Amino acid sequence: MAAPAPRPATAVAAAPARNCDPAYPDVCLQDGIGDYDCAGGSGDGPNYVRGPLRVLAPDPFRLDGDHDGTGCEKG
Repeated sequence: MAAPAPRPATAVAAAPARNCDPAYPDVCLQDGIGDYDCAGGSGDGPNYVRGPLRVLAPDPFRLDGDHDGTGCEKG
């Protein structure tokens, strides 16, 4: 009985770990580095983001004050 032919190796590219919060799909707001506030607003950071940006529930950084799916839309 002949040995089975070896299977070709496949390369798997690992995506860099960015730890982006999925509630903000169009920007990378990293979890675990503190709060985010809208740039130019009254928040105290330590991180700021410019909008407008798409926001999905549950909006852990509370960037969509009127709950219309767009955050940091003023300013």
